[in-house]
Amino acid sequence: MDTVSAICFGLSRELDERSFKLFVQKFAADDLLDLLTPRLTDEEIERLVATLTGVLRNHLSEAEYHRLFLDG
Repeated sequence: MDTVSAICFGLSRELDERSFKLFVQKFAADDLLDLLTPRLTDEEIERLVATLTGVLRNHLSEAEYHRLFLDG
């Protein structure tokens, strides 16, 4: 099964977690981001950064944030 066909949400928490991880990995692929980033508006960039920063702030300790995000 290829990666994209393995992404499915709403059937179980376990499948949602696996799908979320695959989705984010695909979204963060360099080729996709190289194409997508110049097409985003300033507002879209700000909104995405604010959303992702909020998730990190809500779910990571300061030590985890530094170790896993800043130093990663």
